[in-house]
Amino acid sequence: MGSPAGWRAPPAKRARYERGAAAMDDRCDPRRWDTERLCQHLSQCGLGEPGLLRRFRESGVTGSMLLDLPACALEIARVCHPAERLKVLACLNNLHQQLMDQKKVFNDPIHGHIEIHPLLVRIIDTPQFQRLRYIKQLGGTYFVFPGASHNRFEHSIGVGYLAGCLVRELKERQPELDITQRDILCVEIAGLCHDLGHGPFSHMFDGRFIPLTRPDLKWKHETASVKMFEHLIASNNLEEVMEDYHLVLKEDMIFIKEQIAGPIDDTASDNPWPYRGRPKEKGFLYEIVANKKNGIDVDKWDYFARDCHHLGIQNNFDYKRLLKLIRVCETENQKVICTRDKEAENLYDMFNTRHLLHRRAYQHKVGNVIEIMITEAFQKADKYWKIEGSGGRLYQISTAMEDMEAYTKLTDNIYLEILHSSSPELEEAREILHKIQRRELYKFIGETRPEAKKDISKNNELKESFAKSKPKVNPPDVEIKAEDIIVDVINMDYGMKDQNPIDKVRFFCKGRSSETITINEDQVSRILPKTFSEQVIRVYCKNQDPDVFLAAKQYFVQWCIDNNFTKPQDGDVVAPHLTPMKRSWNKTRNDEHRTPERSCRQKLSFDK
Repeated sequence: MGSPAGWRAPPAKRARYERGAAAMDDRCDPRRWDTERLCQHLSQCGLGEPGLLRRFRESGVTGSMLLDLPACALEIARVCHPAERLKVLACLNNLHQQLMDQKKVFNDPIHGHIEIHPLLVRIIDTPQFQRLRYIKQLGGTYFVFPGASHNRFEHSIGVGYLAGCLVRELKERQPELDITQRDILCVEIAGLCHDLGHGPFSHMFDGRFIPLTRPDLKWKHETASVKMFEHLIASNNLEEVMEDYHLVLKEDMIFIKEQIAGPIDDTASDNPWPYRGRPKEKGFLYEIVANKKNGIDVDKWDYFARDCHHLGIQNNFDYKRLLKLIRVCETENQKVICTRDKEAENLYDMFNTRHLLHRRAYQHKVGNVIEIMITEAFQKADKYWKIEGSGGRLYQISTAMEDMEAYTKLTDNIYLEILHSSSPELEEAREILHKIQRRELYKFIGETRPEAKKDISKNNELKESFAKSKPKVNPPDVEIKAEDIIVDVINMDYGMKDQNPIDKVRFFCKGRSSETITINEDQVSRILPKTFSEQVIRVYCKNQDPDVFLAAKQYFVQWCIDNNFTKPQDGDVVAPHLTPMKRSWNKTRNDEHRTPERSCRQKLSFDK
């Protein structure tokens, strides 16, 4: 008969069970075997000669050496006679296989059946990592693309897997790099944990909500990822487990955190090498998870494939090919990851895929306005919504990242909790979310771009200038107010603002892999992009009145004229009396396409 629901064993019995479980774990886990336990196993395998066991004890061979069997083999060769060596290696190889059998297999829709190291499984099975199950990978984009329901959880597992694939390829191809099992494990952990710090609706939180709610705070989700990783390890007592896998706690923790968020601030200023986790000779390891040099990293490889799969968009980039065509070369006294010269065009395709995803999905005009509305709801709920953190202290939505215990509780679920709340203080926030549910969204007025090469900053002055842009010809009867308008400024690029990321990539040629070269766009193709960044300015109308919306469309055309922006696509339809006022807007490929009436009207406008 089973135990009743909610029943727990008495403390004394529970302690005995835990001690028994720990002892069983020690017996089954060769990593935790000391020399005596290992010698006991050798005796059980029929290798209990006193001389052999004495030499094992004198050399201090332990079970943890099984993490890297080649290194263990060298040690065995030193302490065993030739006649004993094959038998001992066979015995240890069986133990090594036991360790491999502890890996778990995940069936991932993108990468297929993948093996995950036991330490990574221990990290995955924590509340801090499980939190990522409840944070949408693409935020508000899911409200537009019904298939985009995937979460940060599976993306993080995919990045951890690909990080291991890349570093193992380099280890196998170039043994001289001296990539150790510690290095591999640290790179995999960094890939797994790189997104722990994301807030509700992913980039909406750090890209919209925090800048508006706390404009003086320079905060990035990578910073929170490092803090959450520290909290995950400490609160789940994983330090000892990490040491069991041969990790040097202080040094390797620093290495993992540096891969996620870059150099740690307290690095000595007189040290030309900014990192502390690994020396300059292994600097190429910092280019795997988050490549600060050119943006080619496994994080992108996973989300390109995963997002395209769920969005229903074709992915034209194949990371598996690139894995076979990279190696580490030395350039300017530093070892860096380089690519075969014939892959230059494929790398342009990779960055074009990134830009395509932004244009078609990440920066979709409807997805963006939904994120704007969710942000407004969170702003209105911020001072009333309380999250309990460590020591019982209460935090708001905008301050929860200051305490990892509170931040662990902050996920996309807050959307539904506000939506279904009955608190009077949350009425305004609740109403905004109800509008999203009813699809009563702020209306899209139009999209434009700066004609001149200049940066437009997102601020309230844009709304004020819009409200003052009353059409000069046939003005509408309705006055537009600044509070009725939302101006959204979007920056889209290849990942390095206005720079070409391929200029930062080093290539090698077949047969001369020790020499590196750079390849510019003229050496690849004459139809590659010449500009690598652009700004898109979108305007939405909060007022649902049809007359206000139609008037705002005309205001928008006049606003574009006044600010030297590009012509709205529907400008000739919504304001045919305004578009002739700007000469550059009326250049056509063939003048015969113009009607006589319009040509005359344009000439009169130009002559004024």
